[in-house]
Amino acid sequence: MAETILVCDDEELIRWSLSEQLRTDGYNVVEAVNGRDCLEKLKAVAPALVFLDLKMPELDGMSVLRMLREDDSDLPVIVITAHGGVESAIEATRMGANAYLQKPFDLREASLATTKALEDHRLKREVHYLRSRQPSGYGEIIGDSPSMRRLFETLRRLEAIDAPTVLLQGESGTGKDLVARAIHGRGPRRTRPFMEIDCTALPETLMESELFGHERGAFTDAKATKRGLFEAAAGGILFLDEIGELPLGMQAKLLRAIENRKFKRVGGVADIPLDAAIVAATNRDLRGEVKAGRFREDLFFRLHVVPIEVPPLRERGEDIPALVHFFIEKFNRSFSRNVHGVSGRAMERLQSWRWPGNVRELRNVIERTIILLPHDVIDLADLPAELRGEAIRGATRACPFVLPDEGVDLEMVDRGLTEQALARTTGNQSAAARLLGISRYALRYRMEKFGLK
Repeated sequence: MAETILVCDDEELIRWSLSEQLRTDGYNVVEAVNGRDCLEKLKAVAPALVFLDLKMPELDGMSVLRMLREDDSDLPVIVITAHGGVESAIEATRMGANAYLQKPFDLREASLATTKALEDHRLKREVHYLRSRQPSGYGEIIGDSPSMRRLFETLRRLEAIDAPTVLLQGESGTGKDLVARAIHGRGPRRTRPFMEIDCTALPETLMESELFGHERGAFTDAKATKRGLFEAAAGGILFLDEIGELPLGMQAKLLRAIENRKFKRVGGVADIPLDAAIVAATNRDLRGEVKAGRFREDLFFRLHVVPIEVPPLRERGEDIPALVHFFIEKFNRSFSRNVHGVSGRAMERLQSWRWPGNVRELRNVIERTIILLPHDVIDLADLPAELRGEAIRGATRACPFVLPDEGVDLEMVDRGLTEQALARTTGNQSAAARLLGISRYALRYRMEKFGLK
């Protein structure tokens, strides 16, 4: 059954065009012409999401949003603001809006924002549901192994600390982002923004603008002043994911901002106070990176105030049954399945697998298995072929492959193993390289050689 979306905007053209786009995307749409009309429609149709214009006659969007949140409604809201109304939109996100669109906006952007807001809302409801049934864990993190209990104890000690500087270290897929969100969600800044940036996603020139913002005219495409994440995270937490990938030049600028607790926008002259707690994460050995000259020692020690190691899944095998059942319930609801559980043989194999992609890999395995499962219990034969054929943990490290009499095409084998490693780790190059026992640069060479993306 299609979900219903309420579009509230006093401008008929915008209301009509947005509604038509959402109908094309497969949603049912109800329209409201002002804030009071919106409140009436909310009572009548119980929508899955609301598009809410902030500037309207009779009752403005900010008032409607405030009333929704005062009623403890967690209904996803995407606010619409006129050009120049970014400050109001940011204030709305602090009040609980999921996102904002600035007029004039691209209708494809509205479609993407809708998908993300609905998915985030579903995930939050699932987590709330499962948290009420899962006593072992912390926030959204599941685990009861000794290593996870030590992690949770450290997180509890941080609950009363206003602005801790935390460095999360651990392999790719271990859930460092969940730990960062738990620090925010249980700490004194939980009602303020949580802003996240992936340090591998942008080149250095754009990274500076993304973090610090820029003034109009600071560079060719800077047609308007932009607030950076440091400003948007004011009073909250800024999560710097994959900090080990940050270029050296950007490391110096980040260190200066953290040390001085102030920064300037790109092209600006005024100092802006930095009022955001810094949580950084990396899957690299930063001490080794410092020795190799790829990471600044002074920035390392500035971030290494509260170091937290997130353990790999292979070191907490006793947590795997709880994680498996969590993912089974999650994907049962996602795919309208009724999978009851896992056989003893299958669980034994899941617990003996070395999980180079960690919890992310386990999640993908359970998702794929449930999609393809022809019955209601996961057995050993239902698991992916690579898990069924895994040798016993701790066996000899001799070559696991037997050369056939007719020989092999070594280049084809090289390509095939590279493709499998990237597929196993859902495209994470660091984890894939680790799985193959080569450097990231060697992996990138193979990807370019074989035309893999």
